[in-house]
Amino acid sequence: MKNYYSILGVTPDSTDAEIKTAYRRLARKFHPDVNPSGAEMFKDILQAYETLSDPKKRIQYDTINGFFKTSKKSEKQHTSSEQARSEYKKNSSETKSYDFSDKINEIFEEFTRKKPKNEKLTPQNGDDIYEEISIPLKDAVRGAQRVVNVMHTTQCAKCKGRKFINGSKCPICNGTGEKNEHRKITVKIPKNVKNGTKLRIAGEGNLGLNGGKNGNLYIKIKVEPNSKMSFEGNNIIYNVPVSPFEAVLGGNISVPAFEGDLSLKIPPKTHSGQKFRLAGQGLTQNGKSGDMIVIVHIEIPCSLSDDEIRLYEKLKKISSQNIRENLLNE
Repeated sequence: MKNYYSILGVTPDSTDAEIKTAYRRLARKFHPDVNPSGAEMFKDILQAYETLSDPKKRIQYDTINGFFKTSKKSEKQHTSSEQARSEYKKNSSETKSYDFSDKINEIFEEFTRKKPKNEKLTPQNGDDIYEEISIPLKDAVRGAQRVVNVMHTTQCAKCKGRKFINGSKCPICNGTGEKNEHRKITVKIPKNVKNGTKLRIAGEGNLGLNGGKNGNLYIKIKVEPNSKMSFEGNNIIYNVPVSPFEAVLGGNISVPAFEGDLSLKIPPKTHSGQKFRLAGQGLTQNGKSGDMIVIVHIEIPCSLSDDEIRLYEKLKKISSQNIRENLLNE
């Protein structure tokens, strides 16, 4: 049989709560609606949880496979896995009708026993949910909205999280005591958000129990790389192409920006790699605005007309300077 404890990442000593937490974490990661390639893994996770969350199945599974909880007594009286299997087979052959019924009846009675009216249930806050979304740089600067598909874990409406109804496994949640459902949440991304920023959406995590607060949803923002732009603090570093004649003659060039085009004056004989600062055109955070640092790069257009090529040929003939003659002396 598969090692269900290993699949869930727990040990035979783990409590029901620890097993449940491990299942929730893995289910959110490998659920087919979220991770289509994790369907087989999700099937193993579900099978492992169904076995280990059911007291009767867990006892039988542990006995057959030789899993025992460690304690001071068991350390003194250690029994190997092979001995446990032999003992189980021996007991099964001597008493065919033995099926842990007494123990299971006690467990079922505990689950199904009605709570006294004056007994107060302890509030349990819901778990937080963590997601990540990627946005282009323009949305990081301008702000945007995104619809996020989040898997929530809620209490089973049928068994109220008790897993059993009249001594039988709840048919609605299959004995898990909870229900997984996907919910679409609209997330507002503020302006000037940086890569790695975490947004907190209060109350959109997993459902709280017995009057406990719902968990929160945390969205980590990943700004997609952009070959033309990058950030340095609140400054925006912008690589802008200019044509050869613009670099030679200088003048005003139009720089496309997020809130409309900006005008930048470059001097005659501008070299590729020169930097120009547009004050106050960077990111604004906590009342402080950064600058836009424009780095110009001389680029040849992809297509040139015959007249343009003839002019370049004429320029080649009249040009007398070798721009590479002092290259090794620099």
